[in-house]
Amino acid sequence: MSRSSSRGGLDDVSMAIIKELQQDGRRAYATIGKAVGLSEAAVRQRVQKLIDTGVMQIVAVTDPMQLGFATQAMIAVSVTGDVEKVAKELESVDEVDYIVVTAGSFDLLVEVVVEDDAHLLSLVNGRIRAIEGVTRTESFLYLKLVKQTYNWGAH
Repeated sequence: MSRSSSRGGLDDVSMAIIKELQQDGRRAYATIGKAVGLSEAAVRQRVQKLIDTGVMQIVAVTDPMQLGFATQAMIAVSVTGDVEKVAKELESVDEVDYIVVTAGSFDLLVEVVVEDDAHLLSLVNGRIRAIEGVTRTESFLYLKLVKQTYNWGAH
């Protein structure tokens, strides 16, 4: 296996470790080691370094519907003034799980997960629109999730 890679300064071994963990985040280090040609201890060190440097995190991905959150939406937000200040304020909103600063018709895209439509209305009207600098929102309700992956970068 080649040791050099053009992806973010990670070598091919680190990319292979990431790919193994993307397939199963609970895969044993010994199993990963066999697949990538390293010892269990070396894999453990590399995984810890990848986590410590913020390259990856290992998390449980849940199904919001099965946890009582029936409504998901992407909220496009227009801002006047400091976009990053508004984004920072949105970070503290528990229902928000994703924030992106964008170029184009809207300044931010904000993904939310809520219990129902009434919760969404309360969130948008009472919390998001109340943030200083927010001038406009447009909500896009998710009707069906067709594809969701977390395997970018390790193909």
